[in-house]
Amino acid sequence: MTDNRSGDRSSRRGENGRSIPTDRESPVGAPVIRGDESVAGTHAREAVQFDPDDPESLADAAEIVRQFAGGATNDDHLYMLRGAAACAALVRGEGSYKAAAERAGGEATVSFIRKWARVHDLPRSVRKQVAIGQIAPTAAKHIARVGGEARLLLAWATLDGDLTVRDVRSVASMINDGDSIEHALADHGVTLGELSLILSPTTYRDLRRRASVDDVDPGRIVTEALEQYFE
Repeated sequence: MTDNRSGDRSSRRGENGRSIPTDRESPVGAPVIRGDESVAGTHAREAVQFDPDDPESLADAAEIVRQFAGGATNDDHLYMLRGAAACAALVRGEGSYKAAAERAGGEATVSFIRKWARVHDLPRSVRKQVAIGQIAPTAAKHIARVGGEARLLLAWATLDGDLTVRDVRSVASMINDGDSIEHALADHGVTLGELSLILSPTTYRDLRRRASVDDVDPGRIVTEALEQYFE
């Protein structure tokens, strides 16, 4: 988040010029993932929307943050995302982390609210992985500390490199201290961009054949093909 606000839109352009969202694009407090039945199932019907401009909704957000800070989530990923949404909405409505913490009271500190509001600001692709349990919410807090495209790369490396929460925290700290994400991940035994895929036998055969004939690494062919696909 920037300047004590939540929900700012930002993106980075990749090497091919495509705009890549690195922050939340939907309105603050909107249950985009929590309200998606394909992700949340029947819980989607119970998704709460927090409106920073509605006094009653803001009061609800303050109560949820108070409960969330007190540990009332039962380690449920969706409830944690709800708590993160409440934190972000409360910050937006109150105007600062400090004011949000004072409004929530209880065990809700400035640090607690800042960390979870940042999780709410992660792009949809990352929040979805949190909702389905592939990325631990505690790991998401550290991913959210990283800015720009490195934030997305760290999220996917967390999945593909089987990084622990402690690993993610360490990598995020190294990046914020000035290290490149490639170096930070390598320090934890992960090669950026390394991904295990299962291809159909026919595609596998043709890929290996073309790579051999052209004397190139199969990864180069896959990369060029995917770059064209994403265009």
